[in-house]
Amino acid sequence: MRKRISLLAAGALVALGAAITPAHAADPVFTLAGPAGIGLRPHPGQSGEPHTTSVEFRIVNDSTKTFDRPSTFTIDLRALKGVADVALAKGRDADCKLAAEAVTCTRWGLWTGESSVVKLDLSAAEGSKVGATADLTLTGTAEGATFEAATTKVRVGGPDLVLERARLKAEQKPGDRQNLSIIFANEGTDPVDGVVLEMRTTHGIDLLEQYDNCSSSEDSTAGRPWNQGWSTVRCLLEGEYEPGALYGVDGPLTLKAAPHAFMDGLTYAVYAAGDQPKQPKEQRQAAKNRAFAAGHKLAAAKQAPKATARSAPQATDLDPRNNIQEFDFATRNTADLVATGLSLKGKVGETVDAALGFRNDGPAWVAHLRSDEAVARTDIVIPAGARVTRVPAGCKGVNADGTHREQALGAPRYFCSTGHVVGEKETFAYPFQLKIEKVVVDAKGSITVGRWTPEGTTGQRWDPNRTNDTAAFVINAKDGGPAPTPTTSTSASPTPAPTGSATPTATATPSASATGTGVTAGGGLASTGSSAQVVALGGAVLLAVGGGLFLAFRRKAGGHA
Repeated sequence: MRKRISLLAAGALVALGAAITPAHAADPVFTLAGPAGIGLRPHPGQSGEPHTTSVEFRIVNDSTKTFDRPSTFTIDLRALKGVADVALAKGRDADCKLAAEAVTCTRWGLWTGESSVVKLDLSAAEGSKVGATADLTLTGTAEGATFEAATTKVRVGGPDLVLERARLKAEQKPGDRQNLSIIFANEGTDPVDGVVLEMRTTHGIDLLEQYDNCSSSEDSTAGRPWNQGWSTVRCLLEGEYEPGALYGVDGPLTLKAAPHAFMDGLTYAVYAAGDQPKQPKEQRQAAKNRAFAAGHKLAAAKQAPKATARSAPQATDLDPRNNIQEFDFATRNTADLVATGLSLKGKVGETVDAALGFRNDGPAWVAHLRSDEAVARTDIVIPAGARVTRVPAGCKGVNADGTHREQALGAPRYFCSTGHVVGEKETFAYPFQLKIEKVVVDAKGSITVGRWTPEGTTGQRWDPNRTNDTAAFVINAKDGGPAPTPTTSTSASPTPAPTGSATPTATATPSASATGTGVTAGGGLASTGSSAQVVALGGAVLLAVGGGLFLAFRRKAGGHA
């Protein structure tokens, strides 16, 4: 009977061991990436010297961990013989070696995210023919990992759309109109079947005309310079565009500076149909929903004699860099940033909410699209007798003189920054929480908005009214009466005094319900805590009376984490 009980217990322990054995993760799979294809100018090139085209292969580590084992990457060059000559790009010979038949690269670890593996300079080989092709394939090996290969098709010759720079005025005023003249040529060896014209304008520039072979979408991606606030118009210009020919878009394209225009940008480009940059799914859907139906199409007319066209399949553009042009506009305009004052009431011991910030009374929007710098800083001085218990995102606590402070909670002063875009008529409100710790008669702080300085803020050069840059932040506290039971708590922080440029003014407009749309300020510091879970695993030794039975359990490991 005792032996039976022992064997049952042993079976239970075996089941328990199987239950607590962790599943072994499969080997990680890394993706190697490179362009789908590249075109090489025929040998020897217009200058008499071979023209070099670069191709870069990269690796994508989508996991959250660094792969800490050596990896080897190889490109077989034998297929390129007679098609292209290969050289390592400058600065890449430290971790890559070039031989006659292969390029070999070594990595001792793979960081998370995307990183470069190798960059090669290719040129058409002497004696190579237009239309000659070869595949360039990167493979990888490592113990405990799998790599998905990347292949780039190399071709001698191809189309080369080259876009001329339009003559536009950089300085303008709201309401000004300018014509965008689009002229491009095909300076390659192959014709192009269909061209996509892409025009991207920022929030302050409008494109007036609409054509039924064009579609429009908006990019509202937050936090990315040269993306947020852009509108994109894409037009398919049908037809064949021969090598050596010059073309001009036959139809008006009028740019108009909006009433809120200020610092704006324009990009315009031509691509072989199918080669245009891919749009995110949501933008493609928006473009589909907003296709124009104006009853007339935009087209391109030839402006130069037709050259001899070579019959060939659509190939990769020989130099995509000359397909696109950029332009910056500076519109004479102003933006009035107004600090929003606030007056609160409460009893000692109470916690109150305070939305502190400013609004833009326009008329201009302000965007630092190239630098990605914050447009404005809000300098907040906390009234005496109150202590901040929640700090919103985008804000940091500083000492009373504006110097660095480690602890964010309980600071006497806070600096809050916007993103790189402040829209016209936009409001920024940073949601603080404060605890009233003692009564201070007419306790006043301040809210000041302006340009960043080491000490705090100063007025923006484009703000026409700096008298409203500062507003009062007032807390009218009253004694909450004797506590029902004695306590030994003391005030958590000394009372700071407002200093620097944050001086209260009498013209503040109290506002306790301001909301912000330009800054993600929906919460304070994440709450923290601690918890413990005790997981115990005891070894089991079963002894059968008189039998000396001993059962040992082993777990066999396999695979790699």
